[in-house]
Amino acid sequence: MTQRALDSSGEQTPGSSRPTMIDAGAELDPVHPMEPPPARRPDGLSTAEVAERVARGEVNDVPVRSSRSVTEIVRANVFTRFNLIIGVLWVIMLFVAPIQDSLFGFVIVANTGIGIIQEWRAKKTLDSLAVIGEAKPTVRRDGVAAEISTSEIVLGDLVELGPGDKVVVDGTVSEADSLEIDESLLTGEADPVIKRAGDPVMSGSFVVAGGGAFTATKVGREAYAAQLAEEASRFTLVHSELRSGISTILKYVTWMMVPTAIGLIISQLVVKDNNFKESVARTVGGIVPMIPEGLVLLTSVAFAIGVVRLGRKQCLVQELPAIEGLARVDVVCLDKTGTLTEGGMDVTEVRPLNGSDEAYVAQVLRTFGSSDPRPNASLQAIIDAYPAAGGDALPAAGGGALPSGGGDAESWTVTGAMPFSSARKYSGAAFTEADGTDSVWLLGAPDVLLSEGDATLSEIEQLNEQGLRVLLLARAEGELDAPGAAAGAAPTALVVLEQRLRPDAGDTLAYFADQNVATKVISGDNAVSVGAVAGKLGLAGAENTLDARRLPTDPDEMATAMEENAVFGRVTPQQKRDMVAALQSRGHTVAMTGDGVNDVLALKDADIGVSMGSGSEATRAVAQIVLLNNSFATLPSVVAEGRRVIGNITRVATLFLTKTVYSVLLAILVVCFQVEYPFLPRHLTLLSTLTIGVPAFFLALAPNKERAQPHFVRRVMRYAIPSGVIAAAATFATYLVARHHYSGEGALEAETSAATLTLFLVSMWVLAIIARPYTWWRVGLVAAMGLGFLIVLVVPWLQDFFALKLVGAPMPWTAVGIAVAAAALLEFTWRWVGRRFGM
Repeated sequence: MTQRALDSSGEQTPGSSRPTMIDAGAELDPVHPMEPPPARRPDGLSTAEVAERVARGEVNDVPVRSSRSVTEIVRANVFTRFNLIIGVLWVIMLFVAPIQDSLFGFVIVANTGIGIIQEWRAKKTLDSLAVIGEAKPTVRRDGVAAEISTSEIVLGDLVELGPGDKVVVDGTVSEADSLEIDESLLTGEADPVIKRAGDPVMSGSFVVAGGGAFTATKVGREAYAAQLAEEASRFTLVHSELRSGISTILKYVTWMMVPTAIGLIISQLVVKDNNFKESVARTVGGIVPMIPEGLVLLTSVAFAIGVVRLGRKQCLVQELPAIEGLARVDVVCLDKTGTLTEGGMDVTEVRPLNGSDEAYVAQVLRTFGSSDPRPNASLQAIIDAYPAAGGDALPAAGGGALPSGGGDAESWTVTGAMPFSSARKYSGAAFTEADGTDSVWLLGAPDVLLSEGDATLSEIEQLNEQGLRVLLLARAEGELDAPGAAAGAAPTALVVLEQRLRPDAGDTLAYFADQNVATKVISGDNAVSVGAVAGKLGLAGAENTLDARRLPTDPDEMATAMEENAVFGRVTPQQKRDMVAALQSRGHTVAMTGDGVNDVLALKDADIGVSMGSGSEATRAVAQIVLLNNSFATLPSVVAEGRRVIGNITRVATLFLTKTVYSVLLAILVVCFQVEYPFLPRHLTLLSTLTIGVPAFFLALAPNKERAQPHFVRRVMRYAIPSGVIAAAATFATYLVARHHYSGEGALEAETSAATLTLFLVSMWVLAIIARPYTWWRVGLVAAMGLGFLIVLVVPWLQDFFALKLVGAPMPWTAVGIAVAAAALLEFTWRWVGRRFGM
């Protein structure tokens, strides 16, 4: 493995590592700190030195925010393109028309306020959850190691590292014990880099194996990954099909709106030569409804409320579109350990091999357990079963206690250690035994340490089929760190472990099966053992297992293997990444869950990365969703929330864009026929409130379990365009009939009232279609909106306020008849579009 560093002249020299992506940025050079790096201090800084550095401002004070600031929230909700247009029109109307024609401005103010409040609530939820999930690095001060907040690290602090720990500031290695660091998130290189004392480490990298400590040489905004760390948990509304789709729609709306509005202005102010103030009012009345101003608001509110709902379930959404993204997922790749099983394990049996002494094996395991200060779950189970001298052995699953072993444990000395690596599949330790004999031991995957065809493998296979995990303890001949140390190792004992299944994992797997989401279990353990565990949890296809060492390297063949099998064992970290890519190449939207360092690369490349809250710092940093309660069962809630947002926004977007289409067409028809625009702003404010604004708010937040479909814009416009065309045609037809029916003083008001009645009834039918399938509250919502309009028509002061009064009987009933015909045409069109293109 090649290691490179930069000397003081900027040349690359052997000995360390530097990411190539920042070569051009001298200010980011990790070898040139704010001041010369402090000499190695095994006890770390003293309290007085820490205080001195804090006073000088040499502290890691980068604010890691999980959400936009209040100022950004207000700016994003207030200063929008359409708010500017509406604001100008509102000011004009306040001067030239009665207050009821300015109601649309007050509605926008209220909507903007709602958006700000909801996003502020989401911000508070995210900020509180981010504090819970924040990484706590271990720092040595005054010779005592303690966990502190990342923001409390000062220049010169001695920061300890272990497997899975993220390097939070730039520094220089002070202590290294088989320390291997993955810098793939910075350089793109997947191979971990061995670090020795004096080598630089960079923030944003993470420990794969081994341990050690480094001295902080750059903190705060000077550290390379300060900006990356801040962005990793940023509340965002970008990279979302919904958001980008709505932006595309708004762009087209703007293009249509500008020439149409100009034509309308000319028509109403020049051609008709009407009363100036009324002409202005009717012109504004034609422009305002073209703007789907509430659509962006409702999308933001729906997402924000989703964040709050998930936050109550201890789910931290680090990137907001992840709610939407997980709802579109059709393949979920699960890491067995920590996802289907709980972190802990239990030693159920130790089987000596080849005549090995049971007590001697127990002593080896006891000493092996003391060789790693940061044991993984498997080694921790061994430590629990074979505690250090003075402890009591835990009882075995079969009843009696596991043998405590003989010999004086204190006379055994650990002379070397090799931590577990996902790539190697084993760990190692070197001892000096009580009689002075030196021995080297390996503990890991039997099918890696044993030669193919070894008779012991059949015995292990039977244990794996029961869902048990088996480790092989073997005595090696050569040096611990020699290449091929496992070759020729003598099998000494089998350590049988039982994994603790998560009680809620089975129900979660069943949920995904019901939702037609394929589940793939990907693990570094034996494939048969993993399949047995998955089978116990009821995973469909759990019998279809594949050892990843036999997985094809060709991406297309790998994708086929991924689709045909459900359980994969002996998977390396790089293979996990390749598996995700292979599935994506077949058009699948892939979610990856995990909690260990070996999951980081796959989490980063997956469409949606989900990390457990108890997982390593590295996995939490790259995941879009962090399950702080470590419960896999929370995922269905995230999927349901995403489906609610996508399904409901698709529905209400059709309402908003139907209004935009009929508003543009009405304006064009008015210009072409050279007639007065039929509506004042107050009329369309009333219609928009009753047929779009109020019902859309409730529909956007309603439960919705429809599976998310792609092509948001196309799906919405298939229904909005014909609906808008039908509504505009029916309304203008009523208006033209009314113009021939009424004459004299008050004719325009009577014509407007008839056209308003038709437009309301057609818009209500669009709402009634969108509200399906009906429930009691949906029926009540539609009925309440209809009752609201009826009240306006029958209450005298509301008639005057909204300038709505139906004159005579023939014309109102004609308006109703035209609306009924339009509703029938709407029904036919929606059914035809549904059959032709699918819902």
